[in-house]
Amino acid sequence: MQFPKVPLTACGLALILALSVTACKNSSDEHEAKADVGDKAAASAAQGKDPQAADKVELNDTQVKSIEIGAVATRDFSQQRNAVGSIDFNENLAVQVFPPYQGKIIKAYADIGQQVAKGETLYTIDSPDLVQAESSLIAAAGVADLTTKALARAKDLADNDGLAQKDYQQAVSDQQTAEAALKAARDAVRVFGKSEAEISEMVAKRKIDPTLVVPSPIAGRVTARAAQPGLLVQPDNAPAPYAVADLSTMWMMANVAETDSPLFHPGQTVRVKVMAFPDRDFSGKISVVGATVDPTTRTVAVRSDVSDPQHVLRPGMFATYVIHTGDPVNALAVPMDGVAREGDGTMSVWVTQDRRHFARRTVTLGMQQDGFHQIVSGLKAGELVVMKGAVFLSNMLNAAPE
Repeated sequence: MQFPKVPLTACGLALILALSVTACKNSSDEHEAKADVGDKAAASAAQGKDPQAADKVELNDTQVKSIEIGAVATRDFSQQRNAVGSIDFNENLAVQVFPPYQGKIIKAYADIGQQVAKGETLYTIDSPDLVQAESSLIAAAGVADLTTKALARAKDLADNDGLAQKDYQQAVSDQQTAEAALKAARDAVRVFGKSEAEISEMVAKRKIDPTLVVPSPIAGRVTARAAQPGLLVQPDNAPAPYAVADLSTMWMMANVAETDSPLFHPGQTVRVKVMAFPDRDFSGKISVVGATVDPTTRTVAVRSDVSDPQHVLRPGMFATYVIHTGDPVNALAVPMDGVAREGDGTMSVWVTQDRRHFARRTVTLGMQQDGFHQIVSGLKAGELVVMKGAVFLSNMLNAAPE
């Protein structure tokens, strides 16, 4: 089949010329674009950049000496919680030493900070109650002597039928009553701290001793003193003239988060640190876990007994302690200096095979203890990583020219 020949007009010729120019232009633009990409790749190669190695760094001999490299290994991480609080006296071993009766202080013997033994005299007072008790003792002793002699005479008369039986029985009753009164009087004086020897001497000499001695009820250290000669003191009238505490065991008072409170139980071991002794640990055990939650801070009070045989802890010291809540976990670990925080918040380490070329790798961290990070994911045991100087490598990568 043959198409009829159409004469080439001016319009057709113009259309053919326009299509030819467009095709040539498109071919030229594509060629220039390919050339531009090639030029950029060549420029990157000339600068030593590898588009596939954006997270890699190469160090020279001098730079390698500024870092530490080691193989990834495992270590034990304790399951623990940290808490902050303060040191306080063990109130079960602290005593406010009040006088048993009122009176004026005659002399105070112990000073603040002094170690005292149990029964050692702290202060003495002039006590009118003691004077009254001793006066009653001397009177009762006199009556007892009188009735004893009367009974002896009555017995002689009764033996010779010179005294009626009822009169003899009355003498016996009087003597027994006097002996009972004397015993009660001796017990009343003994309450004031007087010994049997001192009481017998009072009775023998018929002389009272108004000085009431107030001893320390426990062995410990004097923690407070309000005693002054001439000061009138009374039982339970604060402040107490003296306060004594056994400092061999102190209390650590802390508040722990409500969410962590189920992990704490009496008997768990704790490791306490105080600012005054940053290089020293004090061991203790939890003794009490609070029964309520503070509605403001959402915390629970935890009290621990901390051993302090050298008496170096002081009430009011700020303290931190670690509570062990479970068995240790064995996991991969990298020193803290081997982990870098990137700008996007991720944590990374630098892995190497030849100790010269390093690749950045993102890892997931777990617990942090004793200068090490637990590695949850991202590394395998035995891989060579930067142990010290990870931040240095990250800074080198971020400072590299574009």
